[in-house]
Amino acid sequence: MSTETTEPTLSPSLADTDGPAPCPARFNMARHVLAPARQKPDDVALRVLADGAGGVLEEWRYADMDRAIRGTAAGLQAAGLAPGDRVALRLGNTSTFPILFFATIAAGGVAVPTAAGLTGRELGPLLARVAPRFLAIGEGLDTGLAEAVPAGVTCLPTEALAELAQHAPGPIAETGAEDPAFLIFTSGTSGSPRGVLHAQRSAWARRMMWDGWYGLGPEDRVLHAGAFNWTYTLGAGLTDPWAAGARALVYAGPRDPGVWRQLIAAERATIFAAVPGVYRKALKAAEGDEVGLARDLASLRHGLTAGERLSPVLGDAWQAKTGKRLHEALGMSECSTFISGSPARPAPRDTAGFPQPGRRVAILPEGRRENLRDPGAHATPVPRGTPGLLGVSRRDPGLMLGYWQDPEATAAAFCGEWFLTGDRAVMTPEGAIRHLGRADDIMNALGY
Repeated sequence: MSTETTEPTLSPSLADTDGPAPCPARFNMARHVLAPARQKPDDVALRVLADGAGGVLEEWRYADMDRAIRGTAAGLQAAGLAPGDRVALRLGNTSTFPILFFATIAAGGVAVPTAAGLTGRELGPLLARVAPRFLAIGEGLDTGLAEAVPAGVTCLPTEALAELAQHAPGPIAETGAEDPAFLIFTSGTSGSPRGVLHAQRSAWARRMMWDGWYGLGPEDRVLHAGAFNWTYTLGAGLTDPWAAGARALVYAGPRDPGVWRQLIAAERATIFAAVPGVYRKALKAAEGDEVGLARDLASLRHGLTAGERLSPVLGDAWQAKTGKRLHEALGMSECSTFISGSPARPAPRDTAGFPQPGRRVAILPEGRRENLRDPGAHATPVPRGTPGLLGVSRRDPGLMLGYWQDPEATAAAFCGEWFLTGDRAVMTPEGAIRHLGRADDIMNALGY
């Protein structure tokens, strides 16, 4: 009788689950986000907060926000915006930013958020590459722009933006799911910023985050610690709460570490989103008053974190002192967040969480950098427990259309079916992802 034994075969490092229904072929991101305006027009869509004492700079109902966005879209079209034209945004943390962002998309244009802190010398090359039809400039943000704005770009100061919003609301453009909606800049691993062009369908794909990260519902009040010009804030703090019919809360006052607990208490926020550093500073500011901190956070169901790695020590400390859990997400500008822990499925310790339901994610064989373009070398996922390259299927509806005017870089980012994220990772037997760092060069902040 044979005594030969065989080693158990490990499952491949592949996650492929059902997600939301496919995105409709005719789809506009602004129409999708404004849908709750028809069901709950009198509910509060946005509050821009002035301080932790209950001060409110702005409050917008869904019906008013819908009217302002569609009116501004009509104003842009009347001013000459054609389908596919770019509108660059250099605006502060006020309602003007989301109104113009979604109005541009509603008009069939391409919104281009930029960081308000960029100098004219830094902003000029970006504008030259994008060639926007309009550049919106917020109050006090025109310093150093005289020589940065290329010829042919029409500047829209605060007064002009207010005039645009006075137009009668018009219909939202009948765009396709694959049509461009917005363009953001990221350094990736290069020494200069790289434009990432996203399709209208990207907003539909974000629904995979509602259960896979946020635990988001229409009754939530979502407070985000970031600024509108950051895609983390635009997505988790605005696009998704609005599309779900929830309330978005954004702060425009001084960044005192102790203000967040005051805002959560005053607004009865149910979800708080920030980078790990904000949570760390909030805990330090509350030292000696943990009872008061827990009382102020009573309305909070949990916190979200992204943008930098969450240390297990910080996550444990936050939960111990507040009684609330932090759920981390891993993502990138090219695909937003696609791996995360969630209230329904918390991340196992020392992992980034699980691929969100509906994502097709794999760990692929590692190879020399110059061989990454070879589809055959990376077609088959490695066994679970084996380190490799983190890949996202090109079929993911949240994946970018490509790098702006850079077809070579776009092609180099793909291997057959897979978009190579540039991250090394390992998939546990249970399907969680443990991030092992970058497989390529260190990223420069905004390429500067």
